Amino acid sequence: MIEEEILLKNLKDETTRAKAFEVLLDKYKERLYWHIRRIVLNHDDADDVLQNTFIKVFRSIDGFEGKSKLYSWLYRIATNEALSFLTSKSRKLGISDHDLQNRMVLNLKADSYFDGNEIQYKLQEAIATLPEKQKLVFNMKYFDDLKYQEISAILDTSVGGLKASYHLAVKKIENFIKDSL
Repeated sequence: MIEEEILLKNLKDETTRAKAFEVLLDKYKERLYWHIRRIVLNHDDADDVLQNTFIKVFRSIDGFEGKSKLYSWLYRIATNEALSFLTSKSRKLGISDHDLQNRMVLNLKADSYFDGNEIQYKLQEAIATLPEKQKLVFNMKYFDDLKYQEISAILDTSVGGLKASYHLAVKKIENFIKDSL
């Protein structure tokens, strides 16, 4: 906690901002990349969204009040950037969000950066069928191993609601995989 406070202090100080931002990048770049990647599914898109996320963080760090943990704030920005990216992409292509998800999953097999096996591909297919909130909660809990309290801070949702969303997501994924065997 003290380490985060020092980092935040250095990020807000003009004389130490550049160095502190490098530390921030080193500390969170990989975690945020994978969080974004699980939302947008494509490596190049994830890189673009990650870059936009850090640009937004750099520009708005002075406005961060510290009411939540720094990583919760970063995850929230990354999540919002990824969702905005998907909305924009579906509009540009003139297709629904659901059709975009299906297209992205189909493109996974051709993605040279996706090194998953058939089971991991089926899991991604199942996740793509979930409503947006359930998908986010499932990804953060299952892949990022975040606690409900942390997810609550990121998504600004009650812990009880998150538990229900996660439970429903798991049931839907189990049923999807059972039905596809």
